[in-house]
Amino acid sequence: MADAPIGIFDSGFGGLTVARAVLDQLPHEPLIYLGDTARQPYGPKPIGEVREYALECLDHLVDQGVKALVIACNSASAAVLRDARERYPVPVVEVIHPATRRAVAASRTGQIGVICTRATAESMAYDDAFTAAPHVTLHTQVCSRFVEFVEAGITSGPELLDVAHGYLDPLTSEGIDTLILGCTHYPLLTGVLSFVLGEQVTLVSSAEETAKDVYRLLVRAGLERDPALPAPEHRFLTTGQPDEFARIGRRFLGPELDSVHQLARATSWMQA
Repeated sequence: MADAPIGIFDSGFGGLTVARAVLDQLPHEPLIYLGDTARQPYGPKPIGEVREYALECLDHLVDQGVKALVIACNSASAAVLRDARERYPVPVVEVIHPATRRAVAASRTGQIGVICTRATAESMAYDDAFTAAPHVTLHTQVCSRFVEFVEAGITSGPELLDVAHGYLDPLTSEGIDTLILGCTHYPLLTGVLSFVLGEQVTLVSSAEETAKDVYRLLVRAGLERDPALPAPEHRFLTTGQPDEFARIGRRFLGPELDSVHQLARATSWMQA
């Protein structure tokens, strides 16, 4: 079981920031990454639809024999976490609670912001996660256009800066001292986020915190792969076009993303 891969699922490309963080912290572990790019973005979709799509993809990863599942998508985490933990025989890690714990530890004033997609905001998943920290006041801001910029390879420039001010200035006015990047695309925008918010605001990456949880899980469960074994092989799957996934995905992951395969079931999924 320890030699089995870690399964990472996302609606598209953003979860590759989680995969990057997992690779950095657990370089001996093989990954299977599945991006549902044929049906992305999940952010604007109803929760019920997100749940259906996410469970289809997670079922496929479990069928591949993974030793753990990572739901590397805030919208999907909000929609299916409870179902996934009851449905699958392997441990499940998601992106919301790790970031929440880190934000509570980092905040000095209890004024915490979260930027996310509409689906994540409407799910109230972060609000629920912070119920164990009654001293925290949560300020949520939907930042729909950030995903468009990241996937277009735009991480600086006057247009992005204007959009960032529009989203973030209200959070600054609320006096936040900590901001959760509640979408796995957003770590690629830490430069502009930090510039607009100022150095006094701590940025919490759900990708980094999730990777730490994966590390803790494997160590505590005795599921670490033997580092003396040959270098791991990673697999990248998409329900969309492999060439497009590889081109955009390398911005998020780097050179490890050398080949991408399309799921055999992708055609029927796209017609759903």
